[in-house]
Parts: sequence; C-alpha cells; structure tokens
Amino acid sequence: MSWLDDFDEEDEPEYDETDVRVRPNPKANRPRTKRRPAHEDAVVCRVLGVDRGRYTVLVDEDGPDEHTALTTRARELRRTPIVTGDRARVVGDTSGSEGTLARIVGIEERTSLLRRSADDTDQVERIVVANADQMLVVVAAADPEPRERLVDRYLVAALDAGIRPLMVVTKTDLADPRRFLEHFEGLDLRVFTSARDRMPVEEVGAALVGHSTVFVGHSGVGKSTLVNALVPTAGRATGHVNVVTGRGRHTSSSTVSLRYRDGEGRGWVIDTPGVRSFGLGHVEPANLLRGFRDLDELAQECPRGCTHLPDAPDCAIAEAVDRLGPRGAARLDSLQRLLATFADRS
Repeated sequence: MSWLDDFDEEDEPEYDETDVRVRPNPKANRPRTKRRPAHEDAVVCRVLGVDRGRYTVLVDEDGPDEHTALTTRARELRRTPIVTGDRARVVGDTSGSEGTLARIVGIEERTSLLRRSADDTDQVERIVVANADQMLVVVAAADPEPRERLVDRYLVAALDAGIRPLMVVTKTDLADPRRFLEHFEGLDLRVFTSARDRMPVEEVGAALVGHSTVFVGHSGVGKSTLVNALVPTAGRATGHVNVVTGRGRHTSSSTVSLRYRDGEGRGWVIDTPGVRSFGLGHVEPANLLRGFRDLDELAQECPRGCTHLPDAPDCAIAEAVDRLGPRGAARLDSLQRLLATFADRS
C-alpha cells in the first residue's frame, strides 16, 4: 500500500500571496535600486579648481549673485574625472557659506578635452583641462633655452583636441627669437613677444576676451609672471631658473581657472603647472599631421598608407622638402621623430 492511497486532494492546503516568506529588513530602510534621482534642482556651475577631492565651483556665472562654493563629487561619479573647466551639475547648499559643502551629481557635455600622457608609450590619458578653446604656449627666448620639439607636442595635443594655439615668447631682450620662430613658419599660429621689463599684456588680453584659454609652458619661462600681469588678483607663485641645471623651478602646483577682465570684455585664463615633457600616448599617429598643417597639405599627395618616415617610398613630403628649405627640413625632422615614437606601438 502506497502513501498515495491515503492522500485526499480535499486535504491539500490552499496558499495565497500572504503565505510567501519575505526576508525581514532589520534596518527598515528602502531596498537598493540602480535608479538615480533626476536632480531637477541641480544648478550648472563652472569648475575653477580641484584640491584633494574638493572642487571649487563658480555659481551663477555672469549673474547678479556670482560667487564660489565648495563641492564634493557624488558616489556615482567616483569613476568620472572632474577637471578644471568642466560644467558641473551641483545640488545641495551652493551658498558658499563657511562650512557648507555641495555635491556634483553630473558633468555637462564637453566641447573639448586637452589631454596628455606620462610618456609616448603610455596610452592612459590625463585630462589637463576641459572646454578650453585656445591654448597659449609660453616659451622663453633664453634662460631656459626654447625647445622646439616640446612646442611641437603642445601643438599636436591642441590641434588633436580642436583647440586654437597661440604663442608668447618671453625674455626677447636676452636672445633673438627669430631663428626659433622660423621652425613654426607656415602654421596658423599667432605669436606675441615680450622682454623682461615689458609683458604684452594688452595684446594678449585682447586675444583672451570671449575665450577660455589654457596656458602651458616649460618651468621658468615666465608663465606665472604673465598670468599675474593679466589677472592681478591671481597671486600665482613665480620662480627662477637654476643656474647649474638651466631648468626652471616648478611654482604652479595645480590647474586653476582665473577670470580675465578688460573693461566690459571677459575671458578665462587657465593656468597649469609647468612641465618638462608632454606625452602623446593618447593621440592616434594618424592625427599627428594635424599639428603640422603645412606638411599635412603635402601629405595629400602621398600614396595610401604612407608612414612619412625617412624610409617611406614615394613620400610627397620628403620629395618636397628641398623646396621648403631649412625650415621645411626641420619641421619634417620633428614630425618624423614623433611618428617614429609611435611606429612600434600596438
């Protein structure tokens, strides 16, 4: 006799949803969800600077209540880089009163990103600044000696980011910069010059109005001095060049956005720490020619897949270099050095 013989369907208990066991929630809090609040009350602010996980932002830019506030980032943005120049969505107490701390909950779409890497083999990019539309390269005619190839790298990074480059040559009373500037003939590059006792403040200032301009340059070239002349309240530290090594001492330790005012005209000066190298590991080799527009035009006649390296067959740039003279030869050499760096990169 089986146990099924004693089973009566009428004895089967009836179940409903009240009989489902639910694991208790001892903390009586709401269950986790991936849905984030819309933050419809967020205000858009400009990130002026970053310091140890705290972000100084400008609230009500160009409005009657323009002021700064201190913020932190929301947990959901922990993997999102937030940099100077970003347009951030901020919630919380944005009054800027002492002891208050608002929260960045989102980043607006960026119009440009200036990036660099530790070296040319490092493809991990480091964002220098967001939303800049101009780059002002500051270089000294002497003390320290100008470095053509470092400037080439600045130009490649700027043009890769869609940023218009400008240049200031300082300390022209110590050396004639004409030979150095010959290296950049043929480029769409506006150049300002200055001596120790005269900075081209008015000329440079006029070019800053209506723009967000990032200042870059080797340590000791006078970048911070120029920034302080343009923005008297900046208070950026200035240094000197070591007479033994010929190198400048790092003075600016962080990237900051500073308001430039010239009467009714306004713009932004973004000062960056001085650097002795500017890696281009994030740049695609095919984009390097964008930093050499004069050579890029010649490259249109090159065969498909031309590397433009010294051993490249039928390279139109190499064939035309004699017509370009010493300037063209120097620029082709600079381009080939950069291209060779990327030749073996996977």
